[in-house]
Amino acid sequence: MTGLSVALALSATCVFSALAADPKPDAVVKNKSIEARIFLDDGIKADAALAADCLTEGKKWLDKNATEAAASRKQDPQFFRDGGWDFERKYSIRSVVADRYVSVLRNDYMDTHGAHPNSDVNTILWDRTANKRIAIRPFFTETADGGPTMKAMVKAVIASLKAEKKKRDTSETATDEWFKGVEPSLLKIGAVTLAPSTEAGKSSGLTFHYPPYAVGPYAEGEYVAFVPWETLKPHLTAEGVRVFGGARPKGDADVPQ
Repeated sequence: MTGLSVALALSATCVFSALAADPKPDAVVKNKSIEARIFLDDGIKADAALAADCLTEGKKWLDKNATEAAASRKQDPQFFRDGGWDFERKYSIRSVVADRYVSVLRNDYMDTHGAHPNSDVNTILWDRTANKRIAIRPFFTETADGGPTMKAMVKAVIASLKAEKKKRDTSETATDEWFKGVEPSLLKIGAVTLAPSTEAGKSSGLTFHYPPYAVGPYAEGEYVAFVPWETLKPHLTAEGVRVFGGARPKGDADVPQ
């Protein structure tokens, strides 16, 4: 076999391997107006109830955006000359605590041919025992809007965000104006997950996930604020005491969440 033949064979093998490695969407919509995909990671697929829940939600998201894309194409066909909208949603496990509470990240990518693509992030807290989504309420003695627990969380979140902005050299946007959307309410403080811990089966605290524009300009990208469990210790229920412990693993803050 000549050197050129060997090179071509290796190239073909690499291309085939790359294609074979590409994950297959768990749901997809593809037409002239839009191509949209849903991906579930292997951990979610291993839990039938959680996988079904995510996929049901994801398919509704696909259908909603497909409908909007079709309407936009009908109204402004010139914006679709180079192709349709491009959407993608990925569900991935962030942590599993006490072999019961599963924190899931839901990352969205949206390209509607605007000035730039957009992204979003949200979270799911799944209770394996009850096979349903829950809030973080069971871990705290009270979570009333404007109450002591939520005020303590907001204070810690903003302190974490300011520290992250200082690290990124973007302290000029660490202002009340950018943080005004972080309110002492479970529905308005930000998308939350249970952070992993150095102690097996425990959570080291809460991580709050913010998409571009939420607490800074688009160019700054996403932010993740970490609140160690010790900060919230006075507000924990017995279940909270059971699930929280240990420290945030080294490097967790450096991994895209």
